[in-house]
Amino acid sequence: MSNEIEIGVGKSARGVFGFDDVAIVPDRRTRDHRDVSVNWEIDAFTFETPFIAAPMDSVVSPASAIAIGKLGGLGVLDLEGLWTRYENPEPLLAEIRDLSAAAATARMQQIYAEPIKPELVTARLAEIRAAGVTVAGALSPQRTQELSDTVVAAGVDIFVIRGTTVSAEHVSREQEPLNLKKFIYELDVPVIVGGAATYTTALHLMRTGAAGVLVGFGGGAASTTRASLGIHAPMATAVADVAGARRDYMVESGGRYVQVIADGGLGSAGDIVKAIACGADAVMLGTTLARATDAPGGGFHWGAEAYHPQVPRGNRVEVGQVGSMEEIFHGPATSTDGSANLVGALRRAMATTGYSDLREFQRAPLVTRRSM
Repeated sequence: MSNEIEIGVGKSARGVFGFDDVAIVPDRRTRDHRDVSVNWEIDAFTFETPFIAAPMDSVVSPASAIAIGKLGGLGVLDLEGLWTRYENPEPLLAEIRDLSAAAATARMQQIYAEPIKPELVTARLAEIRAAGVTVAGALSPQRTQELSDTVVAAGVDIFVIRGTTVSAEHVSREQEPLNLKKFIYELDVPVIVGGAATYTTALHLMRTGAAGVLVGFGGGAASTTRASLGIHAPMATAVADVAGARRDYMVESGGRYVQVIADGGLGSAGDIVKAIACGADAVMLGTTLARATDAPGGGFHWGAEAYHPQVPRGNRVEVGQVGSMEEIFHGPATSTDGSANLVGALRRAMATTGYSDLREFQRAPLVTRRSM
C-alpha cells in the first residue's frame, strides 16, 4: 500500500504519523510491573531510567543535573546557556520568568548576547562531577569546534551536539564546517548528535560513529519552528524511520548498535511510552521536566530558538508546575494527565503489554485509525 498522497497536480506528499495518531495494543501476555526493567545503557554508562533532561536553561542547571542524575536519569547542561555566561544567573532567570510576552524575545536576545566564558564551562561541569553523577554537556554544531577542547578537558562523560537539525554533510561557503566523523573519532567520550528526522539523515549520522542520534525537529512546546520555517517532523514516523536506519546500520557495521533518542513532542507519559514502542531507546525531555517545582525555569520554559539573534523561532512559555522532580520521575502522581510518575507509567505500560525491558518493548504492536 502506497502512503503517497496527492496534494495537487505535480505534487504529492508522504503520509506520516504523530504520537496522537497511534496506539499500543495489549497482546497475549501481561507481567507484574515490578518485574519490568526500564534501565537504559549507552556506551559504558547505565541509567535506571531512559530519561534525558534536555539542555535548556529552564530545565537543567548544575543543581538540577545533579538531582536528575540521582533520580536515575541524565541531565545535560547547555554549555551555551546562562550558567556559562554569568557567574550568578539566578537574577536573570527570575527576570526572564517575569517578562511580559511582548518583551520576552527582545530582552532574552540581550541577556544571551553575553559571551560564553570557558572558565565557567569548566566550573559548572566540575560541580556536577563532584556530586558523583554522570556528566553531560551540550553544544550547538556552530560552537562545537570552538569549545569542545574546554569541555573534554573539564571531564565530560557524554558529549551532546544538538541543533534544530544536524547533518553529516553541512555545506557552507563562509566557514569551514564541522567534520563530524573526524571530530567523533578523535574524542574519547561517546557523542550524541541530532536532531534528525529522516532515515537517510540518521543513517549518515550513525556512520560518523555517533553513540546516539536525537530524533526530532520543531516539535517541542516552546518551539515555533513549524510556524516560522514551515518545517516539522511528526514524531511517530520520525522515530520509526530512524529506528529502521539503526537496524540497517547494524547489518552494515557488523552489529554496532546506535541509541535512538526521541527529542520533542513528549508532553506526557503516554507520548514517552509510544516513542519507545516506535523504536526509541530513550527520550530527551524538555517541557515535561520544566514543570518540576525545582526546575530552574520556575514554571516557564524556553530553548535556544527563543533568543536566536536573527531568526527567533521559539517562545518563553508558561508550562506551570506539577510537582518536584522526584514526583515527576517516580511519583506519586496526583493528577491523571500523565505529567508525573513517568517511570511508573512506563513500567505499567510495559507490564500491561507483556514486555520485560525496553528493547523488547520496541516490538509492541501499534494500531492507527487513520487511513491513507
